[in-house]
Amino acid sequence: MTELVEHGKLFIGGELTDPLGEEVIDVVSPHTEEVIGRVPHASRADVDRAVAAARRAFDEGPWPRMSVEERIVVVSRIKDAIAVRHEEIARSISAQNGSPYSWSVLAQALGAMMVWDAAITVARDFTYEERRGGILGPLLVRREPVGVVAAVIPWNVPQFTAAAKLGPALLAGCTVVLKPSPESPLDSYILADIATEAGLPEGVLSILPADREVSEYLVGHPGVDKVSFTGSVAAGRRVMEVASRNLTRVTLELGGKSAAVILPDADTATAVAGIVPAAWMNNGQACVAQTRILVPRARYEETAEAFAAAAGALVVGDPLDPATQVGPLVARRQQQRSLDYIRIGQEEGAKVLAGGGRPAGLDRGWYVEPTLFGEVDNSMRIAREEIFGPVICLLPYGDEAEALRLANDSDFGLSGSVWTADVEHGIEFARGVRTGTFNVNTFSLDMLGPFGGYKNSGLGREFGPEGFGEYLEHKMIHLPAGYDGGA
Repeated sequence: MTELVEHGKLFIGGELTDPLGEEVIDVVSPHTEEVIGRVPHASRADVDRAVAAARRAFDEGPWPRMSVEERIVVVSRIKDAIAVRHEEIARSISAQNGSPYSWSVLAQALGAMMVWDAAITVARDFTYEERRGGILGPLLVRREPVGVVAAVIPWNVPQFTAAAKLGPALLAGCTVVLKPSPESPLDSYILADIATEAGLPEGVLSILPADREVSEYLVGHPGVDKVSFTGSVAAGRRVMEVASRNLTRVTLELGGKSAAVILPDADTATAVAGIVPAAWMNNGQACVAQTRILVPRARYEETAEAFAAAAGALVVGDPLDPATQVGPLVARRQQQRSLDYIRIGQEEGAKVLAGGGRPAGLDRGWYVEPTLFGEVDNSMRIAREEIFGPVICLLPYGDEAEALRLANDSDFGLSGSVWTADVEHGIEFARGVRTGTFNVNTFSLDMLGPFGGYKNSGLGREFGPEGFGEYLEHKMIHLPAGYDGGA
């Protein structure tokens, strides 16, 4: 039995503090279904304390008044410590949410380190103040920190999404209340330890594990100036509704149903090798997963056979085993959701080409086989709704115009890819797809460019100068006509 990890305090304003409530969160292993951790459940009173600390730190403390270079020194210590402790972070996350350990090392831990590093690069090169010529005289345009940020992160990639919010927010001079998911709060204590050792001033960061009710209280708190949220579309709508009562600024990174489009001239083996890890990444629990694979009808049989063989070859098992490629889903409800969609897909007339149930020999744990559906019509629920599990759809198309129409025929617009022998033609195809990020003959997420979605996939951007700007206000200062800056 895994040793129980227990934390009795909350990280508020930079210190481990006794919680004001009595509720606790039991963290359950998706592999063994046993309790592996226990942390305090933050209460509304704890939120009040954290927001008040963040408010004081922003209004009166040194952090927003430090130079960018001074903040970069502190944030660089956080980034470096994550690199040093990446194996500890990866194991903690895999134990909580079932992410395969090999993927956790690269994406959950080292990926988070890369996010911090990219934020530092952007902050160092960003223009915070500039002179412009105005109609009535010269202008001084400033970018200033937005204030107190409520950062609400999901369970699927907790450190990665935390870095995506904390990095730019802290470097911009904001103070932050971070709200981890109750499914994956343990790694946040590692982050709290790192932040303390890095020398963040008092009040700049608080971390409050809690459920949706307390999250809603945080999002609607009058002391919060901005909300940055990653999660489901339904939750994102609720965040926007609650935050709107105070006209609080909101960034929403929501779901996806992204299309990987294989053009007729693409090499099948290359496309399969690129798409499979992008489709079943993190057990299918990724907003950018390529969950709709569009295939030329003339090449459907050979392509379907290749994808089915690849899906069947994926190694399913203990997430802490380095050989595992697909682990268990984070919770029983997520397992049941995937199994329900597999049933729905069959009822709708789609054909199971691989998987389709629980893996043999894994009766304990919240496992679902890597599942591939063929003969899918884009009107089916399995093609339109985000499953957030290891269930992928194969859709045939006639000509390229139909492929583009199918790629865009979605309520989402987060990611996607095109696979072709002609990169220039792939770029032209990419220009026609209504998504926030897109790939040609590859699948990646570059943290120096803007990431976010069209349509129901969200509002605003993360990463790059565009994401950094989400944590800044714009101020225009009118100067007298003829003023030359004292030159």
